[in-house]
Amino acid sequence: MVAPVMDQACADAVDLAREAAVRRADVFGVAEHLGATAEGTRVATHYFACDHPGYPGWRWAVTVARASRARQVTVDEVTLVPGDGALLAPRWVPWEERVRPGDMTPGFILPTDPSDPRLEPGFTGGELAADEDPVDWSFTRGVAAELGLGRERVLSADGRDLAVGRWLAGDGGPVNELSETAPAHCHTCGYLVALSGSLGRLFGVCANEYSASDGKAVSRDHGCGGHSDVTPPASPERTAPPVWDTISVDTSLFS
Repeated sequence: MVAPVMDQACADAVDLAREAAVRRADVFGVAEHLGATAEGTRVATHYFACDHPGYPGWRWAVTVARASRARQVTVDEVTLVPGDGALLAPRWVPWEERVRPGDMTPGFILPTDPSDPRLEPGFTGGELAADEDPVDWSFTRGVAAELGLGRERVLSADGRDLAVGRWLAGDGGPVNELSETAPAHCHTCGYLVALSGSLGRLFGVCANEYSASDGKAVSRDHGCGGHSDVTPPASPERTAPPVWDTISVDTSLFS
């Protein structure tokens, strides 16, 4: 690709470009001329340094042009652009990518992506519900709710696998100091409330109020010191006599 040739009239329009930048700059300030580049036929952009302390490295870009067979150069555009080493805002991240696990707080609404691979259609039609006739769909929902099949979407195999991975690697999994020092595992503990479905083969919910896992999902090979089979150590039937008697009084000392 052939580089555009700098138009001499556009290259000489430094004062015109500076005047336009000053009118646009307001409180930002316009400093020294940094040069000009050809953008096309009879089109060039002049650059001026910005001396505002809050915009280091930024510069004013003033694009000028000259019409064919015209002698007068006019201003097309004035804008503030970043240069080398300019202070820039962090890269914009979409909202759904900024949300991290555990960010849910009261009043926080997190919409579900229709294509979320963790979910799949349930017995009520799921993703096909919007395509049904409203009357037919209302009847279908009524029947499904009566049968206890009211969830439109359920966990997919991917969703279950992701949950299993998180839970096993978390505090309720088997690989941590709490489990390694526990007297027994959760699968023999009376406080374990089993989950239904395929997840129930690996996990349950702890119901021991004194455990750090109370109300949380724990793997069956997890464990803690609050196991239901732990009993207090047996105390001796008779207390051993003291080594030095500090209770009895020897009356013979006073006779």
